[in-house]
Amino acid sequence: MRRTNLSLLPRLLLASLLLAACGSTADASPSPLPPTPEVAMEPAQSRAANADVIHVRAVQDPESTWTFYVTVQHPDTGWDDYADGWDVITPGGTILKPDPGSPFTRLLLHPHVDEQPFTRSQRGIVIPEGVTQVTVRAHDLVDGFGGREVTVDLSSEAGPDFEVER
Repeated sequence: MRRTNLSLLPRLLLASLLLAACGSTADASPSPLPPTPEVAMEPAQSRAANADVIHVRAVQDPESTWTFYVTVQHPDTGWDDYADGWDVITPGGTILKPDPGSPFTRLLLHPHVDEQPFTRSQRGIVIPEGVTQVTVRAHDLVDGFGGREVTVDLSSEAGPDFEVER
């Protein structure tokens, strides 16, 4: 009777299984992969942000804070694409927010599909000492910032697309 080395059997069995799973032997070349179909890639279309600030009314309150009434126009289509906020920004780039936890000076919580353009206000805005000019910009959920902005000269009574009341 022939004796078999039992320690060699598991290794031979594993090698046989691996070769069978690969579908090839040691001297055979691997079969080529099927060709990958060519997919035409279109260049990414950059959509211009289209939440536009149309008009700003800035009113200085008795306690030296400000209330801004901002009119925004955006082609809101519903919950998937709407103007979701606006900011008041100093020339140095500081966003002025009454609520530091808010993503914007004024967060807009819903679409205004049937109300275009629309005006919303935010009170309690503190303008730092020495700042005489601010810019107001709007944001839309899909395209972000980049629409029309209005620069407000707080030392004037009015200007292009803004009014100031002290």
